[in-house]
Amino acid sequence: MQLTSEAFEQDRPIPRKYSCDGSDVSPPLSWSDAPGATESFVLICDDPDAPGGTFVHWLYYNIPAKAESLLEGVPNDPHPSPGGMQGKNSFGKLGYGGPCPPGGTHRYFFTLYALDIQLDVSPGLDKQKLLNTIDGHVLGEAQLMGTYER
Repeated sequence: MQLTSEAFEQDRPIPRKYSCDGSDVSPPLSWSDAPGATESFVLICDDPDAPGGTFVHWLYYNIPAKAESLLEGVPNDPHPSPGGMQGKNSFGKLGYGGPCPPGGTHRYFFTLYALDIQLDVSPGLDKQKLLNTIDGHVLGEAQLMGTYER
């Protein structure tokens, strides 16, 4: 699988627009070459360089198998379009929370998982519960990493 964004390239800076210093909207993402047996997708965005340990910026799960992209600015709703549901980020909110490091350059990993099931869960999961739920159901994964500096 491949995960890309028209907003930034692998290992390159994430534009200010997608951070707490800008509009704080989610970037557009596209993917390809998902396994044929995919039933749903999970997207996790996190920052392993945060001072207190890995900081979760976005949990989006049960993304429909037919989806091949997410448009810019996915609403921070429990059940956003194009379907699926969102979990709780480390800001304590549902949906996307953009890069907002206290200082220096941090890395932001967008990881997309193709699953062999639809998850039987509710919105608002945290990262550990989500990872526990998808364990044993990942058919493939792709990752895109961007940086942000303050």
